[in-house]
Amino acid sequence: MIELDRVTVRFHTRTTLVSALHEVSLRIEAGEFAAIVGPSGCGKSTVLKLVSGLLHPSAGAVRLKGRTVDGPSADIGYVFQRAALLEWRSVRRNILLQAEMRRLPAADARRRADELIEMTGLSGFENAYPHELSGGMQQRVALCRALLHRPPVLLMDEPFGALDALTREQMNVELRRIWQETDTTVLLVTHSIAEAAYLADRVVVMTPRPGTVAELIDVGLPAVRQYAATMSEPRFAKVTGRIRDLLGARVAPE
Repeated sequence: MIELDRVTVRFHTRTTLVSALHEVSLRIEAGEFAAIVGPSGCGKSTVLKLVSGLLHPSAGAVRLKGRTVDGPSADIGYVFQRAALLEWRSVRRNILLQAEMRRLPAADARRRADELIEMTGLSGFENAYPHELSGGMQQRVALCRALLHRPPVLLMDEPFGALDALTREQMNVELRRIWQETDTTVLLVTHSIAEAAYLADRVVVMTPRPGTVAELIDVGLPAVRQYAATMSEPRFAKVTGRIRDLLGARVAPE
C-alpha cells in the first residue's frame, strides 16, 4: 500500500543545508497498522508528509498503491496532533466539511457521518460545538472527518499527544477497535513507545537526523488486545525493551 524507496529529503535553512531523511526504505502492506517512533527531529512527520504528497523527496521514490506520489491524494485521511475543528460548526458539520471540500454526494456523506459518529461513541453529541467537548471527543471528531470519504490509508501525526494519560489510553483502545472495523491501512507517528507497541503490527524505529530506519520490529501480539492485559504480556515487554535499546532510552540501574 505504501512504499518508500531509498528516500532522501534535504532542505535549505537561511544558513545551511539540512538532511532530514537519508535513504529511507519502507513497505507498509494493505490493512496493516504501522507506527513510527524516533527522537525529535528524526523525520517522522516528514515521512507522513511524503506519503500524503505534501512534500516531495530530494531523491528516491514514494509510492501509494503502486503509483508514484506526486501530489495530494484522495486515498489519504490525515489526523493531526490537534483536532483543528471549526468552532462555529457542530460535530456533524465539522465531519461533513470533508464532504463539502471533496464535493461528495450529500446524502451519502450524511449517512457515513452518522455511521462514524456511532462507531466512535459520539452519539448524542452530533449538534454539540467544539468548546462543549473534551479533548478526547474533539479528536474523535477529527478521526471521523478523516475517515468520512473511506480512505484506504490513514496518516496520524501524534494525534493523542496533547491528551491526559487516561484519555490517551482510552483513545488507544478506541483507535485499535476502529481500525479493525474499517480495515484501513494506518501509519501512526508517536513519541510513546508503549502506544506504538500496543497499537501497531509493526514498529518502525528511526535514528537521529538524518533519519533512517534503525530497525523494523514485528510486534507479534494477538490481533484482539485488552489494554491492561497486553501491557503485562512478556512479548509487550520484549518489544518495548528492544525499542528503548535502539533509542538509547534505557534507565541505568542505580
